[in-house]
Amino acid sequence: MRARPQVCQALLFVLALQTSVCYGIKWLALSKTPAALALNQTQHCKQLEGLVSAQVQLCRSNLELMRTVAHAAREVMKACRRAFADMRWNCSSIELAPNYLLDLERGTRESAFVYALSAAAISHAIARACTSGDLPGCSCGPVPGEPPGPGNRWGGCADNLSYGLLMGAKFSDAPMKVKKTGSQANKLMRLHNSEVGRQALRASLEMKCKCHGVSGSCSIRTCWKGLQELRDVAADLKTRYLSATKVVHRPMGTRKHLVPKDLDIRPVKDSELVYLQSSPDFCMKNEKVGSHGTQDRQCNKTSQGSDSCDLMCCGRGYNPYTDRVVERCHCKYHWCCYVTCRRCERAVERYVCK
Repeated sequence: MRARPQVCQALLFVLALQTSVCYGIKWLALSKTPAALALNQTQHCKQLEGLVSAQVQLCRSNLELMRTVAHAAREVMKACRRAFADMRWNCSSIELAPNYLLDLERGTRESAFVYALSAAAISHAIARACTSGDLPGCSCGPVPGEPPGPGNRWGGCADNLSYGLLMGAKFSDAPMKVKKTGSQANKLMRLHNSEVGRQALRASLEMKCKCHGVSGSCSIRTCWKGLQELRDVAADLKTRYLSATKVVHRPMGTRKHLVPKDLDIRPVKDSELVYLQSSPDFCMKNEKVGSHGTQDRQCNKTSQGSDSCDLMCCGRGYNPYTDRVVERCHCKYHWCCYVTCRRCERAVERYVCK
C-alpha cells in the first residue's frame, strides 16, 4: 500500500524537526530562574531548566558562575528584542525558551543571530563579572603589552575577556558537541555562528580612559581595556544578520564543510553569519514556520526603513489611534541646586498594522 502524500509530508516535517532541535540555546531558559533560587549546592544544577548533561556538569564544577550565566540569558532576551524592535521578526519567540518555534528550531538566519548573540553575551557577562569582583575564580584582565599613548597610563581594572571567552565557550558550545543532537550540518552552522558572536565581542574591546589633573585639566589619563555594551555587539551582529550567507553542507576533500550555496567556489568567511534554511516573510501568523505575523504591530508612518507602515504591515494597511503621553515640561532650575518641572499631557497619533 502506498503512503498518502499528507502522511509523508507529516513524517518529513517531524523528521526535520527532530534533526534540527536547538539544544544549543535552550539554556536561555535560565532567564526565568527565580532570584530566590539558591545556587550554592551542586544538587541545584538539576533544577535549572534547559541544560544538557555537559552543562549540568559545568554547573556542578563552577557553581559560582551560574548567576552570571542566568544574567547573560536575561541580557540576550533584552538585546535581541531591542535590536529587532523595528523588524517584522522582532525576536519575541526567544521568550518561549526552552520550547522554541521553528524560526529558532531550524537553521534559519534568525537562529544564526540568536546563537551568535548568546555566545557573545555569556562571555561578555563573565568578563564583566570578573572585573566587578563577583567571581572568585578570576579578576581584572591583563595589562596590555603595548604603550597606551602620550599622556596615558595603564591602570584601572580591565574586562577579563580571555577568561570570559574560555568559560563562555565551554558552556554555550557544550550542547553542539553532544554526539546525538541534531544533524552535522546544523551543529557546524551553530558552532560557526557562536564563534562569529565571540569574534564580534573581541572586536568590541576598546581603550577606556579616566582623566586626572588639577581642576579637571586631564593632564594624565588612566586607561584600561573594556568591552562595549552588549547592545553595541548586538547592533554589529544585526548588520551581519542582514548580510548573512546561505550555505549548504557538501564534501570538500575528504570531509563535508559548509560552503556558500550560490558561491561555493570559496569557503565561508570567519566573520559572516551563515544559515541553512530560508525564512518566511513573517507577514502572517503561522506557528508551523515560527511566524507571529505583524497584525497589531506598531509602525512608523513617516519612516522609510523596516519599521515603516508599508513594510511592517506587508501592504495590508494600518489603523491610526490616539495615545495620551504624560511628560515633564516647563522645567526651571533653582539656585542651588535643583530642578522643578510640571507634568504635561499631549496627544500622539500612532499606527498599528491591520
